[in-house]
Amino acid sequence: MLVTLSAPYGAGGSQVGPAVAERLGVPFVDRAIPTGVAERLAVPLREAIERDESIGNWLTRALLSFGQVTPVLAGATPVPEDMLSDDAFRQATEVVLREHAAGEGAVILGRAGAIVLRDQPHALHVRLTGPEPARIEQGMRLEGVDRATAERHAAETDHARRAYVHHFYRCDPRDPVHYHLVIDSTAIAIDDCSDLIVQAAYARGR
Repeated sequence: MLVTLSAPYGAGGSQVGPAVAERLGVPFVDRAIPTGVAERLAVPLREAIERDESIGNWLTRALLSFGQVTPVLAGATPVPEDMLSDDAFRQATEVVLREHAAGEGAVILGRAGAIVLRDQPHALHVRLTGPEPARIEQGMRLEGVDRATAERHAAETDHARRAYVHHFYRCDPRDPVHYHLVIDSTAIAIDDCSDLIVQAAYARGR
């Protein structure tokens, strides 16, 4: 079972992804991606996070505050930042995605997974979406933040993710042509979205 999940801010990707992975009995792959990139390139995890699709100072600060970012990943030899291009991080990210796709299966959130893994024969590519005002409302509930914070997070993350996909793949992640299933997760409950994706994953596998 292999599912790629694309979701803008407030669409519930971080809630739907783990639920689908648990139902399918496969790993949920999100924060493990920059860790794998850091290990492959032997760079500080902070640098991999800053080059990750989900870039944004607010995200880096949040991870630091929870103690999830260390100055240098254990066992890695630091490489000067100016010796590694953005393309090196993109290539390492693709390798990490393909390793998960070739393994026991996974639910992969973001990182242009539907584009990188478009040739995987049994993969299900899903886009969660919804009108921006509704996503901001849902983001406020999911994150427990006020409207101004949710609007800022939406602007930062949505722009960063679109820029990432456009820069490296010359694609728009909002284009439904990349997906087998597109769901308005602001109109359909998060739990029901998970049910739909699980059913579609089994159907795709058959």
